Amino acid sequence: MVRSLFTKYRELILYVFFGGLTTLVNWAGYWILADVFHVPYMWSTAIAQILSILFAYVTNRTWVFESKARGFFPVLWEMLRFFGCRALSFVLDLACMRVGVGMLQINDKLMKLLSNILVILVNYVFSKVFVFRKPKEKQGH
Repeated sequence: MVRSLFTKYRELILYVFFGGLTTLVNWAGYWILADVFHVPYMWSTAIAQILSILFAYVTNRTWVFESKARGFFPVLWEMLRFFGCRALSFVLDLACMRVGVGMLQINDKLMKLLSNILVILVNYVFSKVFVFRKPKEKQGH
């Protein structure tokens, strides 16, 4: 039963697992930069986001969506879609931090958590629909 549930929801379970690890990369990067090195919160957000995007590409491609893209141009096209979509969520994260911390004076750690939840949801949809979509089955075969 557990095996069949895992098989049925494998992609979502792995996305949540690796999304959690990606969030840890993002949070650790942010914390180290903001609290240890006293880098301003917008720069800390940007650098942490870049690190987590690189981590997410490798884990999503390899384990979550099991990309079948092979060869230079198919992988390049996949990477361009992935990084393009993540650029949108990158801007979303920066905007959340700017509005939440800079304008509404919300604690930066709380705002980072709220922003990450929103970004994770948006990234799953982007990855599923635009980046790692499965090829359509051929009709009549």
